[in-house]
Amino acid sequence: MTRGFSSLKADAFSESVIREMSRLASAHGAINLAQGFPDFPCPEELKRAAAQALYEDVNQYAVTWGAADFREAIAAHYRPRLGMPIDPHTELTVTCGATEAMAAAMIATVNPGDEVIVFEPYYENYGPDAILCGAIPRFVTLHAPDWHFDPTALKAAFNDRTRAIVINTPNNPTGKVFTREELALIAECCQQWGVLCITDEIYEYILYDGAEHVSMRSLPGMAPLTIAINALSKTYSVTGWRVGWLLADAPTTAAIRKVHDFLTVGAPAPLQRAGVTALSLPPSYFDQLASDYNAKRNAMMAILDDVGIPYFRPQGAYYLFADIASLGFSDDIAFARHLVESVGVAVVPGSSFFHHKPDGARYVRFCFSKTPQTLTAAHQRLRSWAQGMA
Repeated sequence: MTRGFSSLKADAFSESVIREMSRLASAHGAINLAQGFPDFPCPEELKRAAAQALYEDVNQYAVTWGAADFREAIAAHYRPRLGMPIDPHTELTVTCGATEAMAAAMIATVNPGDEVIVFEPYYENYGPDAILCGAIPRFVTLHAPDWHFDPTALKAAFNDRTRAIVINTPNNPTGKVFTREELALIAECCQQWGVLCITDEIYEYILYDGAEHVSMRSLPGMAPLTIAINALSKTYSVTGWRVGWLLADAPTTAAIRKVHDFLTVGAPAPLQRAGVTALSLPPSYFDQLASDYNAKRNAMMAILDDVGIPYFRPQGAYYLFADIASLGFSDDIAFARHLVESVGVAVVPGSSFFHHKPDGARYVRFCFSKTPQTLTAAHQRLRSWAQGMA
């Protein structure tokens, strides 16, 4: 009999529910509104830049912490946005996507037994990341319908064992955009307790209804206490490229680079070259991106309005978090399985965004980073289902 080996860490979490729903979508021929990837092309300029890099034989290892021209492009792009100097030689690390960036940041800075504060609901990777570095997650609830947090609960979560807090803004799955006032309160707590703030800002350009993205690193006194994570994936519709980065002060970057080196060695060299082109696109590209996603958001809201699925209006990112409590299903898993197997539309069960799974049993997440044709096809299937349920 074959003997299996599984560590206590591996046993402490499950495979990604989001990726599992993508596999079920494929198996059942369902429209995938689960996993957060666009089904439309990336900008032509990026395709040409990537192809040119291949033909110019940029096919071997880049410097492990990122090709110099790409790090310089990142720094040039963010200096005016943050209003501060960025040293591409000592403060930036290029990673295999934001996923590796978060793991590398946590492993490099958090010790076993430390506490890490996470706002809940949260992107499902953050829990396993904390477990992999031996940390103890402390959860602070975001309260529907506007996903605010209780300042008293936040302050109570900080103590002598707190090492870091994770912030995702714009937020996946809720679409919440943390306000400047909320971030200032978090910053005050971080400075009082000497706590690191790890920010996932991958949806920074996808904003609605006048919402403003504020980077924690830009707040007074927070640059030395912030690790800012981002990637090409969402802004440029290249989730499969796996090119991300971390911005942190020099001593923290030195620790992160050591961990990154032994996790993945480096991100794809030709795609880093193409990333230089991506980061040099004019402001009109980002304005158009926001406008296009606003249209997709409005289309998805209209679909759910038509079929009678309540949801929370997002301020950013490209998801609708829906409340299915009134639809007659036992929980989110039953609803999601019914939808993918019988209706032909895949969504993500809300419990995957909560540490206590029953807390998420009334929610599911719809992704709308799709073409109008995909959203129309999903609408037709959902409408037929809703009519049959009436």
